[in-house]
Amino acid sequence: MAEKKPLIARGFPLFTIFGFEVKLNLTWLLLALLITWTLAEGFFPERYPDLATQTRWWMGIAGAFGILLSIVFHELSHSLVARYYGLRMGGITLFVFGGVAEMRHEPKEPKVELLMAGAGPLSSLVLAGICWVLHAGAETSGLPTPVTGVLYYLAVINVALAVFNLIPAYPLDGGRMLRAALWAWRKDIRAATRIASNMGSGFGLILIFLGVLSLIQGFFVGGMWYILIGLFVRGAAKGSYRQLIVQQVLEGRAARDVMNTDPVTVDRSLSLRDFVDDYVYRYRSRLFPVVQDGELKGCATVERVKEIPEEQWEQTAVADIVDSCSDENTVSPEEELTDLASGLFGASAGRQRLVVEDGRLLGVVSVDDLRELLQLRLELGDDAEASGARR
Repeated sequence: MAEKKPLIARGFPLFTIFGFEVKLNLTWLLLALLITWTLAEGFFPERYPDLATQTRWWMGIAGAFGILLSIVFHELSHSLVARYYGLRMGGITLFVFGGVAEMRHEPKEPKVELLMAGAGPLSSLVLAGICWVLHAGAETSGLPTPVTGVLYYLAVINVALAVFNLIPAYPLDGGRMLRAALWAWRKDIRAATRIASNMGSGFGLILIFLGVLSLIQGFFVGGMWYILIGLFVRGAAKGSYRQLIVQQVLEGRAARDVMNTDPVTVDRSLSLRDFVDDYVYRYRSRLFPVVQDGELKGCATVERVKEIPEEQWEQTAVADIVDSCSDENTVSPEEELTDLASGLFGASAGRQRLVVEDGRLLGVVSVDDLRELLQLRLELGDDAEASGARR
């Protein structure tokens, strides 16, 4: 599933492949445990009843690891096709509902959307075929059941992964393919996204309904997973449409266009007591730029203040805690708002960015600034078509 970067996309780096960083969100561990348990106590005992319990559990672990690699292969195919057509992509994140290839921008034409979305299910079918051939070869060669059993499972699960993703419910790959077709037909990406998102939202409701039925019938684990996946698909479908509107409103604009040119700054000589009382509490921010003669000297943060015992705040100056402002906290005045919004709304590095040019602080862009801009433009009916006509 290729998707605009969501909050869930944060994770711990695992490795980098073809320039794409693969990250693991801790929620994926829950999925891995469930897969391992299901295989060890359900799938493998039913298919291979003579296996020892320990062997089944090792096969379950191998199956879960194989699914991890399968999801990476699926998402990598999205990313490689997108990069071939000039789309900026982030990393790949594995989380409880599978994986996400992080898109920086929406495709510029339906053809790219179609090819990028279709690459995922196709790659899963290719991987299923490879696993099936290896399974057949392993059986012919007389390799032990644990090897043939895991290969058989990976062939089956990759077919299931492909079929599930082909469901025409946005943001699944099938939903993106549906959006591409509607986009090409109607020449309107917003209308196409709205229809595909409604399909995704409806599919989510169906999954939730099936989950409730499963709970009533006594299948607690399966029912809860239907409900959770349904809620996720429904939320992602609605969120994707909102993201598209946000992107269209912000597209073509830079940090220079919305920055506050009179930001709150602090002096190096200020005591930590005055810094906390007069700035941190008053402006409710965790980071402040330290400026001298118009030049950015660094950043003073709440995290650094906490390292100093409170009884020493009167005798300690801001100069004693100021650090260089990290790249995560600074942007150039030409930074595109679509990129800036992605980082700010993720809130992974604070709720504001310092706009810096040649070492001088030009202004500050905050989450609140962007939200206010979005609200005003939407209230005034300044949609993508209107703004596109003016540029």
